[in-house]
Order: sequence, then structure tokens, then C-alpha cells
Amino acid sequence: MDLVWVVSLYFILWWLVLFAVLPLGVKSHTEAGSAAAPGHDPGAPVNPNIKKKFLTTSWVTALITALIWAAVTFHWVVLTP
Repeated sequence: MDLVWVVSLYFILWWLVLFAVLPLGVKSHTEAGSAAAPGHDPGAPVNPNIKKKFLTTSWVTALITALIWAAVTFHWVVLTP
């Protein structure tokens, strides 16, 4: 497994994990009990915590990528027939 394969796997998994992590812990203005500013969507998150979610996404993706790399490198899973 070469570096290009691992980087592309990480990139694809990063986006998948990001979209799985984004809705976690989000409260809308209605759920938080605060009024949204005029013209804002009432379902928009009060505090989306994007930096924390990017960091969480990065380490979770690194762990998943490492597990897949180990499975392929040590022949626990064979990718070719």
C-alpha cells in the first residue's frame, strides 16, 4: 500500500466522518430557548463548534485509516483476488 493510496483513503474517510460528526451536540435556537436574530433560520445551530468537530474528525479518521492500513499491510484483509 503506497502513500498515495493512504492519503486518498484518509481524504475520503475524513469527509465521511465529518458528515457523521457534524450533527452531534448541535442545539438550535428553539431548543436552546433563545430567539434567533431577524432573518436567521430558527433551525441554525447556536454554537456549531466547528473547530472541535474538525479536530474530532481528524483523529477519528486517522484511527480508522491506521486500522485499515494495518489490516491490508498484515494481510488480515486481501484487496486483490
